[in-house]
This record gives sequence, structure tokens and C-alpha cells, in this order.
Amino acid sequence: KRKFEKTGAIRELRARKNFEKPCVKRRMAKMKAIYVQHLRLEEEQ
Repeated sequence: KRKFEKTGAIRELRARKNFEKPCVKRRMAKMKAIYVQHLRLEEEQ
């Protein structure tokens, strides 16, 4: 089970389930990066 999760197979299956435009993928990745950066900044303070 863990090996399946670590390889990202579940994530890939969910991504293939419905098509996302490349621009939408980039936007979501950018939003996630901003969110993670915000969390790290909050953790530092």
C-alpha cells in the first residue's frame, strides 16, 4: 500500500480521470506553491 502511494500511482489515476488543460494545471501548481510558501512563512514566525 505504501509503495503504491509513494510512486504516485493514485495521484496519476485521479489526474487521468478527467482532462485538465495545461494552463489550468500550471495555475493550480502555482497556487499550491504560494499556499505552501505561506504555510512555511507562518511556521517561521
